[in-house]
Amino acid sequence: MSSKEIKVVFYGRRFPRQDWQVDLDKAAIDEFFSQAEKEMASFGIQLSQSFEEDVVIEVKGYGDLLNAVRIRSPKDGIGNLCLGHVIGASAHCDLVEDVRRGINKVAFAPETIEPEDHNKKVCHNCGCGC
Repeated sequence: MSSKEIKVVFYGRRFPRQDWQVDLDKAAIDEFFSQAEKEMASFGIQLSQSFEEDVVIEVKGYGDLLNAVRIRSPKDGIGNLCLGHVIGASAHCDLVEDVRRGINKVAFAPETIEPEDHNKKVCHNCGCGC
């Protein structure tokens, strides 16, 4: 049995608003992934992260920040879904918590995630096709 691979990709972000910006705490993200990779490995899941800064998302609020984080899991048919599509609304606007929720959902309940080509309309318009 081949292991499942989940990759979390952080796109570049541009903040056009002067009154709302968020710094991506790469140290906190790296620390989270260090632990999460070990946890997922115990379930036969290979977890990785990458930064694709050349793809830039305009971030005007927290929902757009979720659009700048993508989850890929080829074994589950998840090509490049934005985190907002995977988790829906954020409970606490905590990016590390939301990434954890997204990883867990893809890892253990991918059937609950609507397909990329589903015709559901959501409040953000990131172009992910959801």
